[in-house]
Amino acid sequence: MKRVVVGLSGGVDSSVAAYLLQKEGYEVIGLFMKNWHDDSVTISNECPWLEDSNDAMIVAVKLGIPFQVVDLSGEYKDRIVDYMFREYEKGRTPNPDILCNREIKFDVFMKIAMELGADYVATGHYCRKGILDVNGEEVYQLLAGTDTNKDQSYFLCQLSQQQLSKALFPIGELTKPEVREIAKEMDLITADKKDSQGLCFIGKVRLPEFLQQKLQPKEGVIVTISKESELYHREIPEFSSKEEELSFFGAKFKYAITDGKTVAKHQGAHYFTKGQRKGLAVGGTIEPLFVIDTDVVENVIYTGEGKNHPGLYRKVLFVSNEELHWIREDLALKDGESMNVRSRIRYRQVLEKAILHKVESGLYVEFENAQSAITEGQFVAWYLDDDLAGSGVIS
Repeated sequence: MKRVVVGLSGGVDSSVAAYLLQKEGYEVIGLFMKNWHDDSVTISNECPWLEDSNDAMIVAVKLGIPFQVVDLSGEYKDRIVDYMFREYEKGRTPNPDILCNREIKFDVFMKIAMELGADYVATGHYCRKGILDVNGEEVYQLLAGTDTNKDQSYFLCQLSQQQLSKALFPIGELTKPEVREIAKEMDLITADKKDSQGLCFIGKVRLPEFLQQKLQPKEGVIVTISKESELYHREIPEFSSKEEELSFFGAKFKYAITDGKTVAKHQGAHYFTKGQRKGLAVGGTIEPLFVIDTDVVENVIYTGEGKNHPGLYRKVLFVSNEELHWIREDLALKDGESMNVRSRIRYRQVLEKAILHKVESGLYVEFENAQSAITEGQFVAWYLDDDLAGSGVIS
């Protein structure tokens, strides 16, 4: 009998995942990951991890499976929280959820599971796993979830073949309503529980306050750049190669304070991210202002009016070799090769047609349509049909 450890989070998805595995005849063990216990920055008085671990325990008792809480807060701080601060300080916008899957759930947690003699680790993610035979070798696929509304493959875009070989996603073929229905039939306490919001496992955290603990406030100016700015009417040169063209369109606009007009003050450029609209507190404009760029060195926030502002859009992005990751290693491009894919730069974004171009220093992703708020530090993921082939950090 195969043994599987389920990461029980206290939500409905992982509860049903555990039940389905049990039904399939696995020996199931439930573990709750405690990744955070600094209650000074959570928003509500309720202590989210206590309530969640309690719900997870009640589900385990109901299913009659062993249960324990594992404290991973040390590793979480080192690998996730510190990474977030480093990225924000560089003026990049991290994605802690993707990293949490790669570094915590499918690494630290997986090691604990293997020490417990587990054959697999299972989570309540809406995605599926496929197995192909490529030249006599087993190759694992990370496939989109059947429920296109809830597909969470993007959050697992940094997993390796090794990690996928030990992973199970029991609810990947189901839709959210079906999962809730099963939980109701089984009378699980989590059946009607709302989906968790906020950072992976930290609970409801106010990001600015969370960041302020480490990053000191620093007053700077907010500058608005007009849609009509010369910057957006640049002459397009003749390109001698495709790579030169990609480099031109992949470069972001460079702004200076003199390019626009100073409209207000802010408390630190490192608290803001591209495409952000809230928190600017600038009135008197016809359309709302959006952040089009931040300069953490000079501590300036550049904004544009309206969500169609040209400063928000780009067709090309770049991923450096160090931050390039292929789940399907068998499909990895060699320098000079290209590939037609569908790609997204954020969770829940509709997949967009794009071409990957591998160059010596990394990989260009060239979209058919210009994308809004391509943000450094976030992840781009690319798919062949519903097979998530690879991903990378946007440079």
